[in-house]
Amino acid sequence: MNIRAYIESGILEEYCLGLLNPDEQKIVVRVCLLYPEVKKELTLIEETIEKLAASRAITPGADNKQKILNSLGFSDQPVKYDLTNLPLTNVSSDHKSWLLSLEHLIPAEPEEDFSCHVLRQDEQFAQMLIIAKNDVPEETHDNLMESFFILKGRCTCSVGGSTVTLGPGDFLEIPLNLEHNVKMLTPHVVAILQYQFV
Repeated sequence: MNIRAYIESGILEEYCLGLLNPDEQKIVVRVCLLYPEVKKELTLIEETIEKLAASRAITPGADNKQKILNSLGFSDQPVKYDLTNLPLTNVSSDHKSWLLSLEHLIPAEPEEDFSCHVLRQDEQFAQMLIIAKNDVPEETHDNLMESFFILKGRCTCSVGGSTVTLGPGDFLEIPLNLEHNVKMLTPHVVAILQYQFV
């Protein structure tokens, strides 16, 4: 093999730039193992490319970082939802986005002991914004999966033999056929009540 011709062919640069297919990459690796001169040249090319990249690098501004995170869905700013196409609530839901989206429906001081605003209703799911001042007595469901997503206030929910405390941002799914109740810990609780029909 003519080592000098191989080195000057440009294949090592193509390897470093990721322009070779997997079979061609394997050949370069094999040649580097067989010929130390080729390996030395490959290392020199890699170091040169790294220095060139470092010399041309531009540090993005701080605002660009947030723009990138926002575009990837990692925003620390709440997103206003389209009320005609609301997402289902789950353990990953963002209560700040729900509050922002529903702020026009949430009074500062609720007058009624219980209010319910239907947000979504179809054959599979129902979502309601509820504002409650009173405890919810024990109940059981055999035809729907019920969940709570707390937006404001605190409460405890007893499900079967377990009791959990819920606050803003907490999500709880109630299994079928288990007795459960809710007790208020604050003057009122604002939550998304969600049903999945089975």
